[in-house]
Amino acid sequence: MSDRLSALDASFLYLEDHTTPMHVGGVAVFRRPSSGFDYDLVVSFIERKLALVPRYRQKVVQIPGRLARPVWVDDRNFDISYHVRRSSLPRPGNDEQLHDLTQRLMSKKLDTTRPLWEVYLVEGLSDERTAVITKTHQAMIDGIGAIDIGQLILETSPSEHSEHRVARQVPWRPRPEPGAVGLAVNAVTEAVRRPGEVVENLRAATVDATATLRKLAGTATGIYSALRTAAVPPPGTPLNGTTSPQRRFAVARARLEDFRGVRRRYGGTVNDVVLAVLTGAFRSWLLSRGEVVTTRSTVRAMVPVSVRADGPAAAVRAEAGDFPFDGVSSYLVDLPVGEPSPVIRLQQVSHAMRAHVESGQSVGADALVRLSGFAPPTLHALGARVASGLSNRLFNVLVTNVPGPQVPLYAAGAPMSEIFPVVPLVKNQSLAVGITSYNGGVFIGLNADRAAMPDVDVLAGMIEESVEEMIGTVEV
Repeated sequence: MSDRLSALDASFLYLEDHTTPMHVGGVAVFRRPSSGFDYDLVVSFIERKLALVPRYRQKVVQIPGRLARPVWVDDRNFDISYHVRRSSLPRPGNDEQLHDLTQRLMSKKLDTTRPLWEVYLVEGLSDERTAVITKTHQAMIDGIGAIDIGQLILETSPSEHSEHRVARQVPWRPRPEPGAVGLAVNAVTEAVRRPGEVVENLRAATVDATATLRKLAGTATGIYSALRTAAVPPPGTPLNGTTSPQRRFAVARARLEDFRGVRRRYGGTVNDVVLAVLTGAFRSWLLSRGEVVTTRSTVRAMVPVSVRADGPAAAVRAEAGDFPFDGVSSYLVDLPVGEPSPVIRLQQVSHAMRAHVESGQSVGADALVRLSGFAPPTLHALGARVASGLSNRLFNVLVTNVPGPQVPLYAAGAPMSEIFPVVPLVKNQSLAVGITSYNGGVFIGLNADRAAMPDVDVLAGMIEESVEEMIGTVEV
C-alpha cells in the first residue's frame, strides 16, 4: 500500500499557484569555524542526516484521473546536489544582499516532480560568516512529529558533527516506484470502501480547494480550533491586497532579556510584549504612508498559539512525563494601532490575549523547548498551514512567534549566530511576520509582497524603534 498524502497535505498542493508558493523557509547565519564550512562538507553532512527522514528522498505522484489523493514514493533518481545548492555574494557580501537573494529564492515554487525541499549554502558574507537558506513545502510539515530540513541540520554541540562523520552509513535503496496501473487499482479499491472520498478528491483538486482545506483543517486534523473574534470583519489596511508573484524580505533584531524586562515591569507574557511592539511599528508605518489612524484604529493579527492536548491519551502521556501537545490553535487579536502610548498598547494586547492563556490550553515557551523533536521551523509551518485555510477577510496579518532554544546550535561544527523565519503569504495578504527567539536574541523575519510593500525594510526599522520605545518606558 502506498503512503498516501493526508487530505490536508494534498490541499496545499492544490492551493499552490505562482502567486502563493506553499513553502516555509528560514535564513540561518553561521560563523565559519577554523575547520572550514564549505559546500562539499555541507552536502555530505546533510546526506548522512537524510537516513533520519525518509520523506526527504520521496516525491509526490498524482493518481490517474485524480481518483484518490497523491502518494509519496521514493525518488529513484534522487540527486542530493539538486537539493543542496551553492550561491555566492560579491565579497564582502552584506545583509542587504543576503536578503535580496532570500526574496528571490522564496518567490519561486518548489519543483513538485522532486522531493519538496531545497537548501542553499550562501558564501561570501562579510565577517567570516556563511548563511544557509532553507525551503520546505508545507505538505511535508504534517504535524509536530515532522522534521523540517532546517531542524535536521542543527545540532546542540560541535562534537556531534565529529561523531556523525565516523558513524557507519547504511546505503539507501529506493523502493520500486508503483506504476500508473497499480496506483489506479489501489485508488479504485479505496473508492469502493469510501465512495464519498472520490467526489471530495475531485472537488479539492479542481473546484474548491480552499473550502475543502478549511473544512479539513477544522474537523480532521486538530490543527485549527474555533476562532474567537471573527464576527466583525477586520479593518481595511494596506496589508491586504492582490498577491503578486514576487516577494521582499527584511529582518529586525532584539534582545530577549529586554522583552523579559518589560514583562517583569508590566506583567503579561513575552508574547504580549512582542505583539505590543509590532503594534507600535504598524502604527508608525501606517502614519508614514499617510493612512488615517484614529484612536479606534486596529490591525487584526492571526496569532497561532501552541496548545495542550486533551483527553485520556493526553493524561496518560502526562503521567509518563511526556508533555501532551496537540498542535496549534489560532486566535484573532485586534492590535490597537490607534493608541499612542506603548504601555497602554501593551495592556490592551495583554487583555486581549488573557482569555487564551487563562483557558489553560496554551503551551508555555519552556514546555515547548522541552518537547522532543521541537524545532521553530515546524511550528512556524503549522501556523502558516492554519492561515492558509482561512479567508483573508478574517485578518490582516499573520504573526507566528515561536520560542527557540537558549543555547548555541551548530551545523557541521559551525556555530549559528542568527536565524530568521520566512513564513509564506496567504492569498490576498501582503505580509507575514515570523519571530524566533534563540540564544538570547529575538529574530524577526518579514516576508512581504513586493508590489504591495516595497517599504517592508522601513517597517523592519520601525520594529526596532518600537522595541527601544518600549524599553524606554521601563527605564524611566
